[in-house]
Amino acid sequence: MSDLPKRVTIDEEGPREGFQSEKKMIPVADKVRLIEALAETGLSRIACVSYVNPKRVPTMADAEEVAAAIRQKPAIQYSALWLNQQGLERALRGPLHVDGGVRVTASDTFSRKNIGKSVPDAMLEQRMSLNTFKDRGMPVEWGIILGAFGCNYEGELSTELILQRVQLALDEAELAGFTLKGIKLTDAMGWATPLSVERLIGAIRSKWSELEIALHLHDTRGTGLASAYAGLRLGVTKFDASVAGLGGCPFAATDGAAGNICTEDFAFLCEEMGIETGLDLERLIDVARLAEQVVGRQLPGHLMRGGTLKAAKEKANRRAAA
Repeated sequence: MSDLPKRVTIDEEGPREGFQSEKKMIPVADKVRLIEALAETGLSRIACVSYVNPKRVPTMADAEEVAAAIRQKPAIQYSALWLNQQGLERALRGPLHVDGGVRVTASDTFSRKNIGKSVPDAMLEQRMSLNTFKDRGMPVEWGIILGAFGCNYEGELSTELILQRVQLALDEAELAGFTLKGIKLTDAMGWATPLSVERLIGAIRSKWSELEIALHLHDTRGTGLASAYAGLRLGVTKFDASVAGLGGCPFAATDGAAGNICTEDFAFLCEEMGIETGLDLERLIDVARLAEQVVGRQLPGHLMRGGTLKAAKEKANRRAAA
């Protein structure tokens, strides 16, 4: 396994992507309680809220209130998502970190469902956002390809189409005076498999060997961790994940769509392969259980029920000694 990375960075998406997908309103105090508990697990970045249209995503109508209530620790980046210029301006007025980036949706239909605009129209608005970043002296380092592995509306997407979307992100960044250092491939609709991860990352690296790759994988069809493992084998070191498996895209056209790969499950997989994460698994398990209490239903994470192998070995030794 010498080709595996020595260390990975896992960014937490649960409070943002998880709560935006819930059907019921979660009290502000509970959202903040989960975010602050996550901050005690070793995470360096937590996505907290989405500045989106509250009519389309009612559970994010309290984004400003949640952002203001978080007691931020200095070593952690508490971030906010935005999808258009209006959302960006709301985010910039708040206390959370705002990433400069270029978002390109792979499927035109998903773009219309997710952000209410076609890909060309969305790119026109992206130029406004890029100008805002430039005017404020904010860096823009990453391109984000939404729905890169397939679409529940349009079906399988060709590798050539995704390469065109990557080129579009690079071109738009360059037009605004930025040079991207990496591309994040997202899979909100759960189409990624180990083979498609290998194929797409290979194609991107063949054309742009200098670009870093990050992965945002969902476990809708049970292939999330396997796809993440394929990414690890290719040397990917940046992943998004969601505590207890919270989440799912509300515009993915999949009933009961799963959220990101589970933070504690993925961290456990990495640690068992000798890949450092910097995360405290036992604390993550406690936060996963808290997440279940907050949403009031069973979540798909495994480690919070099975426990770590270290804990299992200790329990077995105690039984053997009894």
